[in-house]
Amino acid sequence: MEIIHFLLEFLKDPLTVLQGFLEQYEELTYAILFMVIFVETGFIIMPLLPGDSLLFSVGLLAATTGKLSLVIVIPLLIVAALLGDNVNYFVGKKFGGYIKSKEKILFLKREYITQTEAFYDKHGGKAVILARFMPIIRTIAPFVAGAGSMKYGRYILNCFLGAVLWVTSITMLGYFLGNNEFVKHNFEKVVLGIVFVSVAPMIWGIIKVKFLNK
Repeated sequence: MEIIHFLLEFLKDPLTVLQGFLEQYEELTYAILFMVIFVETGFIIMPLLPGDSLLFSVGLLAATTGKLSLVIVIPLLIVAALLGDNVNYFVGKKFGGYIKSKEKILFLKREYITQTEAFYDKHGGKAVILARFMPIIRTIAPFVAGAGSMKYGRYILNCFLGAVLWVTSITMLGYFLGNNEFVKHNFEKVVLGIVFVSVAPMIWGIIKVKFLNK
């Protein structure tokens, strides 16, 4: 229960949790950030860890506290995302059939996999890049690529581009907006806005499938 409570707090207010990490662990925060991004992208059963909001918080704290270096944290988190994706891809290749046969495993629902497969069918190889900016689908997309017919050479190229674009763009967005007074005083609203923009394409896709294509 404590782990679930921690995850919920992390999802709700990643900035405060990250500030606590910096105060308590200092440089070890880099390792914690690496593990969070690695797990969020690499463990298909953990699609609810913060991703976009965490990267935004990293950029914001780098701008306002100086305790995080962008020169270190951006390459580090790109590597974490790439490693996580590759683990997920090969898990999909090995255990895809078994996991897809289950209705639910921890936070993973089978409908998430079905939605991601439909997303791949529609967008092809570029789905690997687009999925980076979509919570839940970001975690499941590498698994689906491995479980499906996407060749590794094609996958890894799009995977690399997606990791670089995702980590760099959202972290830098947080950095440049970090000293904005509105962002400082309305961080939770900003995070909710980021999450909404991220999930909007997925929500629209579900609406189209369930209501507009009938």
